[in-house]
Amino acid sequence: MGVLVEDLECDFLIVGSGIAALRAAIELDGRGQILMLTKGQAEQGSTVHAQGGIAAAVADDDSPEIHASDTLVAGDGLCRVDAVRILTERGPRYVQELIDWGAEFERNTNGELALAREGAHSVRRVLHAQDATGKEICRVLWKQILKSSHIQILEQALVVDVIADENCCVGVRFLDSRGQLTSAVARATLLATGGAGQVFSQTTNPSVAAGDGIAIAYRAGAKVSDLEFVQFHPTVLDISGAPRFLLSEALRGEGALLINAAGERFMRRADPEGDLAPRDRVARAIAREAQSSGECVYLTLEELQPSFVNKRFPKIREVCHRAGLDLARDRIPVSPAAHYIMGGVDVDLEGQTSVSGLFAAGEVACSGVHGANRLASNSLLEGLVFGAVAGNAMRHWASGRKRPSASRYGIETVASFDGTSQSSLEEVVRDLMWRDVGLFRDDTGLTRALDKLDSWVEEINSVPYAATAARIASIVTVGQLIARAALRREESRGAHFRSDFPERNDIDWTRHMNESKGRVTEIDVGEKGHIRN
Repeated sequence: MGVLVEDLECDFLIVGSGIAALRAAIELDGRGQILMLTKGQAEQGSTVHAQGGIAAAVADDDSPEIHASDTLVAGDGLCRVDAVRILTERGPRYVQELIDWGAEFERNTNGELALAREGAHSVRRVLHAQDATGKEICRVLWKQILKSSHIQILEQALVVDVIADENCCVGVRFLDSRGQLTSAVARATLLATGGAGQVFSQTTNPSVAAGDGIAIAYRAGAKVSDLEFVQFHPTVLDISGAPRFLLSEALRGEGALLINAAGERFMRRADPEGDLAPRDRVARAIAREAQSSGECVYLTLEELQPSFVNKRFPKIREVCHRAGLDLARDRIPVSPAAHYIMGGVDVDLEGQTSVSGLFAAGEVACSGVHGANRLASNSLLEGLVFGAVAGNAMRHWASGRKRPSASRYGIETVASFDGTSQSSLEEVVRDLMWRDVGLFRDDTGLTRALDKLDSWVEEINSVPYAATAARIASIVTVGQLIARAALRREESRGAHFRSDFPERNDIDWTRHMNESKGRVTEIDVGEKGHIRN
């Protein structure tokens, strides 16, 4: 690396380009100059891949209270009620806003929204655009973004660190498309970097979802919370040589069934809610069935009309077709994979982290809205609602504050780092996380994983990293934080299952655990800040 050739200044800095980032930028438009940094292409993150839909209480037989109740049940006693209330009460308004902006959600022949039902929802409330809902929402939000002359988007910008001045975030440092380290400073900064599925070898997440935002915030001294709660999606295409492709829960919502190799509907005996039980329970049931039988588990749509299946799920149909399968007629082999992280950078109800001036929204953040297990199709809603909330809070926080000077925080040089061995280490780390910190956990596996992760973190942090090493630094750091949190929580709850502590323990563990720089604090459920209307 050489001398920096340019540093950037703006009023509001947003790291990411998914639903939370886009909605925050729209909220801030007209309040100052906005810079969005994204590590890949602008539409490369998880939002554009979201299939099932976005949940909101828009039907006559639904209400925010019912939606909140379903969310709390799925969250297994660990949701922050105030955060859930914000999500479900404001959700219909922000979804209607998408419709007003031109979102083309599926409708019945009478013109009403064709709402779907997914696991653990008590009514149909999932708006969808066939099986490409995230792509449609991105289209609408980008249309709004591109109308603005105040929003700049910089692609191929890999953020590696927060710039902090006396525990106040004043911007970030990032590697630009030339591989040069550059500073961007702002009055307020938002992390909206998405998830961390790439920490595990088996995942539905795109390659960019390496947990960068969590690692960046943690290194800056921010608190992270509830990282033991990783959701493993139960139905992911499982064919040797084919990509691990998500098979939306909407398939089961429309009547698809899980069967074993003998054609038995095993979920009937595995869980009282059957095929539409919460994701964590379905995922573990599938894994147990496959282990006990030694054979594959399948998803079948044989009882549905092929014409309906092909029209409702064109994207999934095409992926199955490329793998040599007919979605409407064949049994589709499935198994679980890492999908979503309920924990993340700890935030209050306005998206403010424990580092002043640094905000977070979307999957990278932990407001407690999902508790121990996210309700299906609440993820897009979370990004939409809390992206707007964070944008509004950033505007208020930055009011009256001067824009920092980029020249004050620039770096003249940065040492190079040989990252040639990083890809092999990444594979080892991801395999370790899947084996010892995956669906089933115990003291022995978690301790074994943590010993290795601790040594790797020490090794990585002993040299200045850049380029290829930045990715493995994020994966190892977040893997360490997940394993440490999982080892601490000696119970089973939601997506976190300990075979040595298989029962939920409300006496000792109805609480959130925060960690910052190795210091752990515990917070009872419900202890959170206020939110500005």
